[in-house]
Amino acid sequence: MNRNRRLPVLLAGAAGLVLAASACSSSGGRQEETATGADTPELTIAMITHEAPGDTFWDLVRAGAEDAAAKSGVTLEYFSDPEAARQATLIQAAVDKGVDGIAITLAKPDALQGAIDNAAAAGIPVVGFNAGIDHWQDAGLIEYFGTDETLAGEAFGERLDEVGAEKALCVIQEQGHVALETRCDSLGEAFEGESETLYVDGANMPEVRSGITAKLQEDADVDYVVTLGAPFAMTALDAVDDAGSDASVATFDTNADLVGAIEDGLVEWAVDQQPYLQGYLAVDGLWLYGTNGNVSGGGSEPVLTGPNFIDQDNIDSVAAYAENGTR
Repeated sequence: MNRNRRLPVLLAGAAGLVLAASACSSSGGRQEETATGADTPELTIAMITHEAPGDTFWDLVRAGAEDAAAKSGVTLEYFSDPEAARQATLIQAAVDKGVDGIAITLAKPDALQGAIDNAAAAGIPVVGFNAGIDHWQDAGLIEYFGTDETLAGEAFGERLDEVGAEKALCVIQEQGHVALETRCDSLGEAFEGESETLYVDGANMPEVRSGITAKLQEDADVDYVVTLGAPFAMTALDAVDDAGSDASVATFDTNADLVGAIEDGLVEWAVDQQPYLQGYLAVDGLWLYGTNGNVSGGGSEPVLTGPNFIDQDNIDSVAAYAENGTR
């Protein structure tokens, strides 16, 4: 796919979002906001993700989804399970309930396909976001909102070259997650130095800390620890201290603590995929489809929300929004 074609698609999607927003009333804040229009249907949308308990990334996704739902008078039902089979069961439950639309993450697409097919058979539109950019069309989804993980990984690897890194340890917190695997693979392909992957159990932070610590103690050549989520970057900082290592830490994704760590110079940078925007667009895309038949990206291109680097040069533009729980 020609990635250069995606910028106009993203701008077109953003323009559609602005037009939709201009037709809605707002009382300021997330509550008691309703869509205008006498004949606007009331929709129920289910959002079903692979969120792992304790991962603050999903707080940002959910905040965006809730704001979009409040703006349009949508009833939002949010469910999550990190186990793909149980995520599929949640999707099937939404199908059985007869919701008006479903937004899902495709971390492990094959496990979800049966439930997705059942949604299509029931006439329920399904959009993807966050994970599965290379799989959403084959899965039969109508839209996708997220970052290009290949571009993000390549950009990360190139930045490692720019700062003179020689060996990177890429820490994956969930083996088999297509987006995470793509990040590390693409980073390794673009990085001129050496890259090694370390798998840890992201649901067990003490194990994450001890695993990174042990690897750094074993290999003093690692000069950059690359994590794929903000909580893991904060844990990596502790692991670097535990190991007595001089390695720097850089990461994908943010949360309020991570923003503070960049401000303080503890974490070098983060690649932001704008999770609030992903949650917002996923709900708003389904609302636009259900009320006006709109399909962002024309049904053939994803709407990109990233990647974007956050570092000390631009952290001030992000920090204020982090305090609001939206960045």
